[in-house]
This record gives sequence, structure tokens and C-alpha cells, in this order.
Amino acid sequence: MTTALIYLVVMLLVAAVVFLLAAVVFGRGEELAPLPPGSSPTRLPAEDITGEDLTEVRFQLVLRGYKMSEVDWVLRRLGVELDELRARVAELEQRERDRESTPEGAQ
Repeated sequence: MTTALIYLVVMLLVAAVVFLLAAVVFGRGEELAPLPPGSSPTRLPAEDITGEDLTEVRFQLVLRGYKMSEVDWVLRRLGVELDELRARVAELEQRERDRESTPEGAQ
């Protein structure tokens, strides 16, 4: 029984030394330094968001998926862009209806 316990302790010590040595030699395996807290790799243009911009969006990964604040930010930006585009379309459609409803000679 004592021999098995000694073997177990020695194996744990060897495993710990090998792990620490590997961690020192190989590091964490990251090529780039981690982002500072509060920053984000998520980028969108200031205006005129295109489909290609959306396909290039990348979110920071956290323990349980994507960082919620980044996803919320992108959704808010897209919502504002959609609202602006729809308002512009409605304005142009109204102008077209007004132009069609006025008689040709009344201009």
C-alpha cells in the first residue's frame, strides 16, 4: 500500500514538472497578445454598411460563446442603418406619389 502511494506521489510530481516545463517552453500557444480588457476586434464602417462588411464581422469569444456586448452593438448599428434606409425609401416613394398626383400643367 505504501509503495503504491509513493508511486502515485512521484507520478504526480513528474507530471507537474513536465507540465510546467512545457508551459515555459511552448507558452500558451498564442501568436498575438490578448486584447486589453474592454476592447473589441469587432469593426464596422461608420456608415453605409454592406453585406461584405457583415460577412467579415468577427466577435470575441468568451467562455459561453460570443461576447454579448459586441453582438448587441452590431445589432444596434444594423438597426439604425435599416431604419435610416427605410425612412429614405419612404421619403422617395412619397415624393414619387406627390409627383404623380400633381397635374402636368400645375408645375
